[in-house]
Order: sequence, then C-alpha cells, then structure tokens
Amino acid sequence: MHKPTPPQRNSAEKEALLSNVALLYYGEGLTQGEIAKRMKVSRATIVNMLRESRDLGVVEIRVDGQFLTGSSLARELREKYGLADVYVAQPAAEGVALSRDESLRQLARVAAMAVLDVVEPGDRCGVAWGETIMAVADAMPRNAVADVEVCQLIGSMISDRVPASENCTIQIAGKLGAQCFTLHAPGLISSVELARQICSEPTIHMQLERLKSLDMAIYSVGNVQAETHLVAAGMTSEAELAEAVAAGAAGILCCRYLSAEGAQIDLPPHDRLIAAEVADLRAARKKLLVVCGVDRAEATLACIRGGLATHLVVDKSLALALLEG
Repeated sequence: MHKPTPPQRNSAEKEALLSNVALLYYGEGLTQGEIAKRMKVSRATIVNMLRESRDLGVVEIRVDGQFLTGSSLARELREKYGLADVYVAQPAAEGVALSRDESLRQLARVAAMAVLDVVEPGDRCGVAWGETIMAVADAMPRNAVADVEVCQLIGSMISDRVPASENCTIQIAGKLGAQCFTLHAPGLISSVELARQICSEPTIHMQLERLKSLDMAIYSVGNVQAETHLVAAGMTSEAELAEAVAAGAAGILCCRYLSAEGAQIDLPPHDRLIAAEVADLRAARKKLLVVCGVDRAEATLACIRGGLATHLVVDKSLALALLEG
C-alpha cells in the first residue's frame, strides 16, 4: 500500500529541486528556456521556481557594493564632502519617475550591500529605526561576519508605518550572525522624571553606555515637515515640531532634532527619550547614513556638516541635489 509522503519530506525535496534550478541558472549560466527544456516543464514554471528560490532564501543574490561606488556621481559627492564612500542607487532610466516606495526598495538593496562592505569583524554596530532602516533590514542577505555586536539605538516603539523598533536591530543582527543587544525600555517615556529614573536603572544604564562605544552606526535622517515619522508615531506633536523648526531644526536623527550644522537641539521630546544621543553617533568610527528623496536634502546636509556621515547611501535625485549644495 502506498503511504503518503510526510510534509517535511515534500518540503525538503522541493527545496532541493529549487536549489538545483538555481544552480543551473545562476551557477552554470543556462537560460530559463534551456532549463525548462532540460526539465521538461514550461519556461513560466522555471521563472516561478527562480522567484520562489529567492523568496525562500534558497538563493540570495549579492552584488559587491564596491562596484556601486564607482559612478561619477558617487565620486563627485565623495570628493565634495570628504566622505569615505558614497553609494548611489539608480532605480530608473532618465526621465522615468518612480514612486517613493519603488525608489526606497532599490535604495535599500544598495544600502544592504553597503552594510556588508563597511562592517568588519569585531565591530559594535548601532541600528536605528524607521521606514528606511526597516527596508534595509528586509533587503539584507545572510552574510555572517565574525564577532559582531548589533545594538538597538532607539527604545521600543511602534507606528502604523513601521514595525517595532527592535525589529530592525534583531533582523540585521540575524543576517550578520551577530550578537544582538536590544534596549529593554520604551523609546518614549510619559514624563521627564520617569525617563530619568528608567535611564538610571542598572540594566538600561548599561545598555545606553554600550551605545557610547560604537564602531559603526546605521541610520537615516528625517525632515522636519508635518508628515515626519516623529509626529506620525506619536512621539511629538505638531506644536512641538513647529517650535523645533523655529529654533533652527533641519532634520531628525534617532528621534532627536538636528540644527543645519548637525548639532543636537535639546527640545521636546528630547528629555523623555530612551535613545542614543547625537554625540554617541558622532563618536562612531563609521557612520552609514541611508537617505531617500530630495525632500531630505537639508537634513542630509546637516548630518554631513555635523560629522554624522562617513559613508552615504542616497538615490540619484538626492545625489544630484547634494551636488548642488
């Protein structure tokens, strides 16, 4: 009597089949049509199998990020601002307009390769929170780097736009095979006094102290327009944002306001945050700043002027805006 094949075996056999198809396509260079003929299936089936092999992580595609730094745009930005390296995402042909989501996905793929170029064995890396950093975490392939620590820069927060802040840290740590240190506290506390008490708790104090000795930091910067994520996530009000703008805020980095010269502006919710200080980020040896969109040009310049970027990942439109200065 024929016994049904156990589900685990079905899954294992499917993954083995997908692996063989991937090897034929990526390893031996056969076309989809040639593989289809060899396996006696349709070309559409092979296309679907290759897509599934990527979705399941059977195959992960990595482009050497150093080749992304060789464009004239990247070189000009590197020279203009004295940066260690610049990576420019070019998601479309000239004259083709893309949505922000499309641009962000391509930028995230480039940034994922940049992370793997910049991180070194033994590094302690800080990871921020937001749409851009979550996209980078999603795009990163698995590539273990020895003796790396990954630390959460902003306490636990959640918004309609982005999953909990620790997700970015946990996911990037997992992709790097790194030891993960999350911040065991909310990102925003209800009162100043309570925030001080929480920061003085031995466990939280130790975690925050760890952020003062980073080798590398990975973050983005937000603008100070009304739709900023800081307001959307309920971490500040529109009135507080307007006060910060009046005081000269040009960007938002790790939920803290930056002046046009990249200095931290200590306005609410500054004193209720459980997060890295701007000085902690500036002290990191390598600062990977990932930014999408010309609406963040002033905020990006603030980071560069303030010594908050050694490595920069931007889309082409932002790169052009930055060259104009």
